[in-house]
Amino acid sequence: MSETQTPDPNSAPSAIQFDDSSVCATYANFCRVTGTPEELIIDFGLNPQPIGLPTSPIKVTNRIVTNFYTAKRMLLALQTTIQRHEQTFGPLEIDVQKRVKQ
Repeated sequence: MSETQTPDPNSAPSAIQFDDSSVCATYANFCRVTGTPEELIIDFGLNPQPIGLPTSPIKVTNRIVTNFYTAKRMLLALQTTIQRHEQTFGPLEIDVQKRVKQ
């Protein structure tokens, strides 16, 4: 492209730019998904007693509210990432009781 040409606004960008300089990272071992017909609500928190039924309330620390289109894109991205992880490190067993017996 010469210096006098302008980029085509209909062409896809080669990379998405984002600024994560003010991001706040939080650990969560609990997730609750609820929603409305238009939105998906995902709550994250820390369960201090991850095995068995909690004896104290789980404090929800973060909430993401999004539309179902973005949620589906997130689902696909998570599936791809977990598949890659399992191909490298082996299957992830999400049943705690089965993991304890191994």
